[in-house]
Amino acid sequence: MPIERSRRPIAAARIAAAARRLLDASTLCAIATVSSAGRAHVNTAYFAWSPELDLVWLSDPHARHSRNVQANSSVAIAVFDSNQVWGKPDRGIQLFGSARELPPKAAHEAERIYAERFPECGQADFELYNLYRFRPRRLKLFDERAFGGGVFITARVRSDGGLAWERTEIYRERVVRPT
Repeated sequence: MPIERSRRPIAAARIAAAARRLLDASTLCAIATVSSAGRAHVNTAYFAWSPELDLVWLSDPHARHSRNVQANSSVAIAVFDSNQVWGKPDRGIQLFGSARELPPKAAHEAERIYAERFPECGQADFELYNLYRFRPRRLKLFDERAFGGGVFITARVRSDGGLAWERTEIYRERVVRPT
């Protein structure tokens, strides 16, 4: 499957709208971390997100992914609608950046964001688990309804959550010729 690069930029507002729709589409994310020994690990967690595109989640500080975040803050997160059907328009988002455990004094805003998305989460949950914040530096998204089939858009994430288009890759189907 050849990959083409398009030089035509995508408007930041279009990318942001698609990213926000994707983050709203699922309450679960896959968090990829790496241990201090270089071992990869992935964990699924409920997440909430801020207008700046920071993602927050609750976790036990002794869980492997939490220990990995302590050792290596570089993290990748994937969010997608798991009810998609093969052959129909797909969508998903990958975010790349850094994560950290929030100390209790700094966790108030993250707690508010999380509780707003999950009102059934109670104070006992916030006392039992720690809050983590992921700050993306880059994202890669595909939304075939919004951008077309096989189109992957990469954008830089600014500290205010604004996006800046970096590149568009288009995956083209190879034509198989009979021999």
